[in-house]
Amino acid sequence: MPRLASLVSTLSALALLGSVLLGCATYRQDLERAQKHYEENQYEKALALFRVLEPDIDSLSDAEQAKYAYLRGMTDYRLAGLQLAANVPGGVADPKRGYRDNARHWLAVAAATEKNTPGGLSGDEKKRLEDALTDLNKDVYGGIESVEDKVDDTKKGEDAAEKKADPGAAPPAAPAPK
Repeated sequence: MPRLASLVSTLSALALLGSVLLGCATYRQDLERAQKHYEENQYEKALALFRVLEPDIDSLSDAEQAKYAYLRGMTDYRLAGLQLAANVPGGVADPKRGYRDNARHWLAVAAATEKNTPGGLSGDEKKRLEDALTDLNKDVYGGIESVEDKVDDTKKGEDAAEKKADPGAAPPAAPAPK
């Protein structure tokens, strides 16, 4: 009888381990399917899969979590960029605004995850993430230019003002040939 109990216990443990491993594979497969939809510009289908997968993202590896957050954010970003076919009746909030807010959230999560555990995103994906976040941050920070841009613009304006102020000044010399 003790042997039978041991066998049942072992089989139960193996079944539990198998279901956990199968569950992780399923999450990865869902992520891959969502990525395929994203790459095929089927953003609504991709977003539906991402929303189903969201409660279980902690079952993914760090690299997969970065990929999930990147793809989820870029999906929302792409959806926000599409023109809506119909007006939203009844004064409901602009759905594009919600997509942009979600895109900013998920892309920031992707950037933070990638910073803490590099390797989940390719170089091209990191560049697209940075460009999209720069655009989305304008919604929050008002689209102000960086301090360096302001200094450069001010310097250019001062140079132009000096040229206008002294019309008799000689034009700048051409660079010497090499």
